[in-house]
Amino acid sequence: MKMYVGGKWLEKTDKLEVLNPFDNTVIDTVPRASMDDVDRALSTAAEGAKAIRRTSGYDRFLILKKAAELLEQYSSDLARIITLEEGKIISEARFEVSRAVQTLTLSAEEAKRLSGEMVPLDGAPGAGNRMGFTLRIPCGVVVAISPFNFPLNLVAHKVGPALAAGNSVVIKPATDTPLSALRLTEILLEAGVPQPAIQCITGYGSDVGDALCSDPRVRKITFTGSRDVGERICRKAGLKKVTMELGSNSPLIIMPDADLEKVSQAIVATGYSNAGQVCISTQRVLALRPIYEELISALSPQVESINTGNPLDEKTKMGPMIREKEAIRVQSWVEEAKQAGAKVLVGGERKGSFFAPTLIADVKPQMRISCEELFGPAVAVTPTGTIEEAISLANDTHYGLSAGIFTQNLDWALRFAREVDAGNLHINWGPQWRADLMPYGGLKESGFGKEGPKYAVQEMSELKMVVLHLS
Repeated sequence: MKMYVGGKWLEKTDKLEVLNPFDNTVIDTVPRASMDDVDRALSTAAEGAKAIRRTSGYDRFLILKKAAELLEQYSSDLARIITLEEGKIISEARFEVSRAVQTLTLSAEEAKRLSGEMVPLDGAPGAGNRMGFTLRIPCGVVVAISPFNFPLNLVAHKVGPALAAGNSVVIKPATDTPLSALRLTEILLEAGVPQPAIQCITGYGSDVGDALCSDPRVRKITFTGSRDVGERICRKAGLKKVTMELGSNSPLIIMPDADLEKVSQAIVATGYSNAGQVCISTQRVLALRPIYEELISALSPQVESINTGNPLDEKTKMGPMIREKEAIRVQSWVEEAKQAGAKVLVGGERKGSFFAPTLIADVKPQMRISCEELFGPAVAVTPTGTIEEAISLANDTHYGLSAGIFTQNLDWALRFAREVDAGNLHINWGPQWRADLMPYGGLKESGFGKEGPKYAVQEMSELKMVVLHLS
């Protein structure tokens, strides 16, 4: 595919191959952008910011609503693109497309709701003859840097609110999965987004991304990805508005009163979807000792039943990881834990980019498979003694994106909600759950700022204070 820069679909002699994670075949190529392309994209986006700012909120609503309708119309083709470039099974790809439709629909509605408020200045000493109100205005140029694991919906979560707020946007999709973002760009243009208001530039983050983030024409950066890359972006950004959606090693606490059949179903659903390549995937299960052995017995056969294979096959339940090198990394972490005394109960094998759904017991909190972000299809189970210990272990990390607990005890549930340091807290489900309308974001080194169209629009706009000095 071509990239969209400066109001044109551009081809380049220097190309990047887009590989199918299932069989490593080349499914397409995209241009490798140069610094001149970055400059052209930002110059055009600066003009585009002026153009889209002049459109009304209602007009932006109509554009995004049309884009959502087109997205739904092309859903089958988009799902296939997602599966081919990212490797997730086709049913999960279809679900991602349906979520992206919702994300654009929600963004369209928010375009009509940008508003300020009256400020009661007469409540301030000596301000009785003054009236005040706020205006919410666009930031200007937004750079949207997206990850490989949700190559359509996470782009929609950045682009939809940016356009709804009246900004121009420069999309930098993940190098591994650029096709979904390019197809979304085509759809947005077809829906009526002003040509200079959207760019989609392809290339490596280490050169293209750095140049975008450090440029003074950019006012806002929204990024989803790893903690280390997020920190690099923040250092490059300087004095810009930044939203960071970073990593996690999400914990799930299992209390003695939990229904272990439901727990097992939830762990399979939230620990192994997209081959575990979800930032809020269940990674650490902290099970109270009275039910520890029973949980492992109930969970093991369900993990064993997850079949892997061609992600386009409707019968496949888990596809490959994004690249073989990532599967090799996960295998090394599992072997490292095994050498340190953990027990691999299910899985542990690798074949190319496929890593088998894996369950590991007797994991110590200091093992890398527990204390760092795995981002792969393995779940680590650790025995704990009390809810105090479980909460302490849940918080013993520099991450804080999502966490879950299974219990019928209201006191335990509310104590978990109050004391666990995570931006998203789930009671009687795993940590991997997100409705696209909710505020979504992490604490600690899992990032800052919130996604969800209503909340992202606030992040992508600025507040002005207007004071009328009356005689």
